[in-house]
Amino acid sequence: MKNYTSDKIRNVVLLGGTRSGKTTLAETILFEGKVIDRRGSVEAKTTVSDNTEVEQIYQRSIYSTPFYAEFMDHKFNFIDAPGADDYIGGVISAFKVCDAGVMLVNAQQGVEVGTEIHGRYAEQYKMPIAIGVNQLDAEKANWDATVDSLHQAFGKKPVVLQYPVNPGLAFDSFIDVTTMKMYKFKDENGTREELAIPAGEQAKAEEMHAALVEMAAEADEELMEKFFDAGDLTPEEMHKGLNIGFASGEIYPVFCLSAKKDIGVKRLMEFLIEVAPAPKEDPKGPTSLFVYKTAVEPHLGDVSYFKVVSGKIAEGQDVVNVDNGSKERITALFAVAGKKKEKVTELVAGDMGCTVKLKAVKSDQTLNQPGYDKAVEPIVFPQAKYRAAVKAVDEKDEEKLGEALNRLAAEDPTIRVEYSKELKQTIINCQGEQHINVLKWRINNDYKINIEFLAPKIPYRETITKVANSTYRHKKQSGGAGQFGEVTLLIEPIVEGVETTGKFKIDGKEQVMNIKSKEEFELPWGGKWEFYNCVVGGAIDASFMPAIKKGITQKMEEGPLTGSYARDIRVFVYDGKMHPVDSKEIAFIIAGRNAFKEAFKMAGPKILEPIYMVEIMVPGDCMGDVMSDIQNRRGLIEGMNSEKGFQILRARVPLAELYRYSTTLSSLTSGRASFTMDFLEYQQVPADVQDKLLKAYVEEDKDE
Repeated sequence: MKNYTSDKIRNVVLLGGTRSGKTTLAETILFEGKVIDRRGSVEAKTTVSDNTEVEQIYQRSIYSTPFYAEFMDHKFNFIDAPGADDYIGGVISAFKVCDAGVMLVNAQQGVEVGTEIHGRYAEQYKMPIAIGVNQLDAEKANWDATVDSLHQAFGKKPVVLQYPVNPGLAFDSFIDVTTMKMYKFKDENGTREELAIPAGEQAKAEEMHAALVEMAAEADEELMEKFFDAGDLTPEEMHKGLNIGFASGEIYPVFCLSAKKDIGVKRLMEFLIEVAPAPKEDPKGPTSLFVYKTAVEPHLGDVSYFKVVSGKIAEGQDVVNVDNGSKERITALFAVAGKKKEKVTELVAGDMGCTVKLKAVKSDQTLNQPGYDKAVEPIVFPQAKYRAAVKAVDEKDEEKLGEALNRLAAEDPTIRVEYSKELKQTIINCQGEQHINVLKWRINNDYKINIEFLAPKIPYRETITKVANSTYRHKKQSGGAGQFGEVTLLIEPIVEGVETTGKFKIDGKEQVMNIKSKEEFELPWGGKWEFYNCVVGGAIDASFMPAIKKGITQKMEEGPLTGSYARDIRVFVYDGKMHPVDSKEIAFIIAGRNAFKEAFKMAGPKILEPIYMVEIMVPGDCMGDVMSDIQNRRGLIEGMNSEKGFQILRARVPLAELYRYSTTLSSLTSGRASFTMDFLEYQQVPADVQDKLLKAYVEEDKDE
């Protein structure tokens, strides 16, 4: 492969829903770019994309696949992105490194769920998009219905540049209203002839050309003035308008395709050379690479896929990982076409490739020449929508499972793994049920570990609602030295903005605490607690106060009601007893812990649960079902508004009611809705829920 300058490079992401034909289009582009001499097929499991065993079993793209093609003295770097929302991480990382996108739409189905989702992300990331209406050779292909669905989904942005002459099984021709020619295809290898537009199509083509010119003029004020003056634009002016509209995201050019028969693919690539932006990266700057994807591949080991974001990179060059300081040597450079890797000597700014066997590099990291420390802004991946606890079926595999999960999370940053000391569970956060099923397949098959998923426990919190006091004496005498410690304490709830008066009624008598010292602690799990030493007359020596405090802290880490963390409590230690010989630190730890536990149970204890703000983007015709489901989940709807044909529903929902919500929402809306969830606050659980939790904890305690 020859070396390409930045202006001769085009970086393009292939988008579209599952079954839109992206993988087949990738094969045809590779064929046209002379990377392969024979096209594979999804059915035969011989494609460059979807080349992993799990993708072939599931019959869908799960991972993004980079590939290149050389065409008309340009180098294309494509990324074939997964179609399902569960694997959206591959789409988001591709948006980070690509400069334009091609969205495929199945001519038999029109706009589908994946089209809508990818369209929303493209708009969010300001990614210029061309639309390829694919599978026009299928028996049920319907061009007009597909174009109508595009306008319903994206307004006036889709602009038809081509239309098919004979969609369906006989499809072999389309008319291009930019060049005003008909393209007829002689075989399934892209051999085409340019013909004059037939007389029967001339009026329609001219009408569509005029509409195209008007749309191109609207993209630029100067062109609009010329259009008003002359009533037309020159071909050069029309192309300029298309360029401006495409780059700004105001025009989505629409093309005719049969990726399977190689119809229209060359014309699409020609358009991308003419109109898609070249990389903006600086070829004269210091060397800097951004790693957008990592993978473990057979026979190669760790593979790091990157874009050169500044300068150029050469084989044998040393770089430093800005994120962790590790020094790395680029021992080999490759241009990538799925599993096929072609060695190259250097890559310039804007180009993409991969290298192998880096020591300490993950996705979303920057590698720079020594002395240059500017990092690329990290990718913001969508928040998790699905939580599950995981454990190895055989306890002996727990350590291996931890290593496997860490490797898989490094490959896919939308998988987040955490061990919760509080819940005593390993929690996986991911994008949906499909996502977690693929993860299970990989752990079972790639790492040979049997695992099971469980509903994750909920991180409840415990607190109190009123004042209570308690005395606890710890006394132990067994042969040798004894243990003795007695603690009397009082607790009250902390209410934000309300200071303690230090005055209480204890056993019917008014008592004012003689506060000698106060300590305040912010708790790692939220909230706080305060410790007051109010002991007078030397009833407990000051040297035992840290032990009492330690005992209380231990019990706050394992609350008296359900074992959840406690919070927002004031503790006043105001009396007690000690023994000149038997009083020891351990005695006061135990006395403090148990005095706190007993007082807690008498202080109107309550359980708090985490509440999340859930924002759901849902089609209007599914709104009733979604609202009803939210209310059944103890959700409180806070507001609604509309956006681009979708309703946006905001609701406060307890985390306990959101397990597998992504699966339910997909079922209710045929996969057309999406949602986000953000932690909001802790709130008291209803009385009936608290009763169930208390009973469940007692039963669990019995079992243990």
